[in-house]
Amino acid sequence: MKIIFCRWNSICEDGISNALNRLGHTLITVNRPFTSVDYDKEYLKFLVDLVQENPDTSCVITVNYFPIVARACKVLNKPYLSWTVDCPSFPLYSKTIAYPTNRIFTLEPKQAEKFYPYNPGNVFNLPLGCDLPILERDPVTNEDHKNYDCDISFIGSLYSEKSKYNGIEKYLSDYMKGYVDALINAQMNVYGYFFIEDSITDEFASEFKKQVEWIPLPEDYMEDIKGIVAGTYIGYQCTQRERIKTLQAISEHFNMDLWTLSDASMIPKINNRGGADSERMMPKIMRCSKINLNMTNRPIETGITLRTFDIMGCGGFVMTNYQAQIPEYFVPGEDLVMYESIPDLLNKIDYYLTHDEEREQIARNGYEKVKQYHTYDVRLQQMFKLARII
Repeated sequence: MKIIFCRWNSICEDGISNALNRLGHTLITVNRPFTSVDYDKEYLKFLVDLVQENPDTSCVITVNYFPIVARACKVLNKPYLSWTVDCPSFPLYSKTIAYPTNRIFTLEPKQAEKFYPYNPGNVFNLPLGCDLPILERDPVTNEDHKNYDCDISFIGSLYSEKSKYNGIEKYLSDYMKGYVDALINAQMNVYGYFFIEDSITDEFASEFKKQVEWIPLPEDYMEDIKGIVAGTYIGYQCTQRERIKTLQAISEHFNMDLWTLSDASMIPKINNRGGADSERMMPKIMRCSKINLNMTNRPIETGITLRTFDIMGCGGFVMTNYQAQIPEYFVPGEDLVMYESIPDLLNKIDYYLTHDEEREQIARNGYEKVKQYHTYDVRLQQMFKLARII
C-alpha cells in the first residue's frame, strides 16, 4: 500500500516506520510542524494537496490522535489510522473522533471502551509492540557493559514535571487537598484497578475545577470534567508519588541506577545517571541491567506500557507492577515478573538478583515471545485488518 505517515517526534515513530518499510509498503513521510492539533489552515491545505497528488494512497497514519489530520481525511474520504500511546489523551475528547473515516487505536482497553460509543466499530484496543531487531543494528560492546552494567535500573520520568497538580495544589481548600491525598494513598496500595475516577462525584470534580486555574477545552470538545480531574490531575500526581516512594524503598536496600531528567534530589541513595537517549542508550541500558523496573502511569489502568515491550525486545529482564492485560499476552514468572506491592517488589528483587540462571531464562523467554508475537510488523498487520483496509 501507499501510506502517508505524519510524524511529530513520538518515541514510537521510528519503529513503526521501520516496520512499514519491512512490510513492503510505500511510505510518504510528513515532518511538517503545525500551530494547533485542532486546526491549522496551512497544514490542512498541505495535507489535502499531498493526498490529492497521491490518489492511490490507502491511508494516513499518526502516533496519537490529531483532529487536524482527521479533518483532512474526512474531506478526502481517506481512512485515518491513529495509534494513541498516551493515556489520558486530550485530543480524543474532540468531537472529530466521530468521523466515519477514523480508525482509532488505543493502548489502554478502558480508553477504547470509553470512546467507542462516539464512533462504534471504529475504535479499538491495540497493544503496543517493539521494533526488532533493536540491538542487531547497534550491538552492545564491552565499553557499553562498563558504562551500563547494573543490578537494577529504571528509565523514565518521575512525573514531577508532568503532574499539573503540583502547580494548582496551592489553590485548593484544605478539605480538597486532604481528600485528594487520601485517594492517592489508597490508590497506591492497589494495582490493576484505577478507582479514582469511580471514587469522585461530578460535584467534587466541578468544585475542583472552580478552585484551580482550569484551562478550558476548545468549543468542539466534549468536556469530561470528572475524567480530566481523575486522570490528568490526580492520576498523574499518584504516579509521581508512587515512583518516588518505590525508588526510595528500593534504594534503601539495593544498588539502583535511575535514568531521568526529573528532579531526583528526594532520593539521595539512588545512582542518578541523568537522561538516556532513547535510540542509542536506552536499548543498551535495558540489555545490561540485571533487573529493569517498569512502573505504569496510573491512568493506564490495565494496558501494557511501551517500556515493557522495549525491555523484552532488548533481551532484558522485566519486573513490572501488576497490569490486568499482561497475562493475556505473557506468562508471569516465565516471560516477565509482576509485583503487587512494594514489599513484594523488594522480596522479588532480592530473589532474582541471587538466581541468575532463572532470571536470564525469563529474559530469553520474554525476548522470544516479543520477537514472535509483538513486533510492530505483527501489530501493524493487525491494525490494517481491524481498520478494514486489507
